[in-house]
Amino acid sequence: MFIATWSPQPKARDEFAGRPPPSEPEREFMVLSALVGAADPPQLLPAREQMAFTLGFHIVLVPFGVAFTFMMLLCHYRALRRADQHALLLAQRWSKVAAVLFAVGAVSGTVLTFELGLLWPGLMGRYGPAFGFPFAIEGLFFFLEAIFMAIYIYGWKGLAPWPHFCTGVVVTLASVGGTASVIAANGWMNQPAGITVNNGRVVGVAPSKVFFNGAFWWEMVHMLLASYIVAGFMVAGVYAWGLLRGRRDQYHRLGFQVPFTVAAIAMPLQFLVGDTIARQVFDREPAKFAAIEMVPKTGNHIPETLGGILVDGKVRNGIGLPDVASILAGFRPSTTIKGLDAIPVAVRPDDAVVSVVHLGFDVMVATATLLLLLSLWYGWLWWRRREVPTNRWFLRIASIAGAVALLSLWSGWVVTEVGRQPWTVVGLLLTKDAVATRGNLWPLFATVLAIYFCVGAGAWFVLRTMRRRWSVEGTDAVAVPYGPRPALPAPATDERGRS
Repeated sequence: MFIATWSPQPKARDEFAGRPPPSEPEREFMVLSALVGAADPPQLLPAREQMAFTLGFHIVLVPFGVAFTFMMLLCHYRALRRADQHALLLAQRWSKVAAVLFAVGAVSGTVLTFELGLLWPGLMGRYGPAFGFPFAIEGLFFFLEAIFMAIYIYGWKGLAPWPHFCTGVVVTLASVGGTASVIAANGWMNQPAGITVNNGRVVGVAPSKVFFNGAFWWEMVHMLLASYIVAGFMVAGVYAWGLLRGRRDQYHRLGFQVPFTVAAIAMPLQFLVGDTIARQVFDREPAKFAAIEMVPKTGNHIPETLGGILVDGKVRNGIGLPDVASILAGFRPSTTIKGLDAIPVAVRPDDAVVSVVHLGFDVMVATATLLLLLSLWYGWLWWRRREVPTNRWFLRIASIAGAVALLSLWSGWVVTEVGRQPWTVVGLLLTKDAVATRGNLWPLFATVLAIYFCVGAGAWFVLRTMRRRWSVEGTDAVAVPYGPRPALPAPATDERGRS
């Protein structure tokens, strides 16, 4: 999230001296293979790879803290208002899953905290007074979330209905606050504000301007909607698979309906927000926008390039849609877009970086478009019959929508972070100056891999054990003052699966 995964350094101009220049296919291969090229200083590559891996792991858990707990509360609210015991059972079970994932997120988040100091001392040493402020706020929200998560879990056994529900509300709000704090730190790296620098050192900090920087609000909304989309489609996919296997009872229908509806509502909103953010990037981060649109030279009537890579400053193998990039940026074909040639050579991203940012953006938009179409399909099926769709092709696609949403989330963060390169703090600190310059970081990376593997495997084992226990009717209900005693039997259904 914070430090781009890689940014290969440009090769020397005479690297092909003494032999014929490479063919065009060879050059294209070299641009792509630069993704794993060496970096200078030598600590830069392992630091980037470790940060990319740990953030890629941790970002999967964020939607479950922000959005999954919200869906849990929707079921809880339905149970209280309608005396729906199926919804109550879903809320009970989802709260247990949320607790397991919260514990995993606590471990992975702690590792990330230490990484910032161990891998990027240049960032923390120079700009810690500003960059560290949002993380101090995030720590407060984390402890608040942990405390009320424990109260909510144990509250099933004795709290009154509405006070118990309110403890879950605090969990969801605290998770949103923690996410906002992390987004504030990331937004500050893209558009730094609120600091006074003298001789390269921060001598004054305006906390409110650091937190509510120019990139904060749109990044925050974008991430919140992404959380609802990812968590919604991933959870719904589990129940879509159950529906495909003939489990058409009310429990499975409701387990699909709640998260999928949340995700389907968020999808069109995400498109509107994403379109607005693209124009914000065009206005405030021209270098990133040039990489996104893969624009080598400044000009107007810029085409929208689909696919392709940048080789020797030229677009290769892309499909150009005439004038579309200019129209999307400024609503008219004559809109001028600053190209890569407008960036000083010393801080200009190389071809490999531009190619990855552009392809990452293409993947993000393509996957989001597929999810939007699926959401519209769901809306149409619901409008026709006012019931959970039973169309098998729809359920097949819905069962994999979570993986597609996760791919969209990952590709979006690639665009955000790699698109900032070669800067860690835009205009203030280069990534090569932020990394640790002593020691061998590869053993640390290997240790982190082992830790994450153990934590991930442990979480998978626990969740699998819970699922198997839940598949046996009547073994997992928690006796609550306003809930079922014992667990619910499966309701009778007709040939269409309706109870």
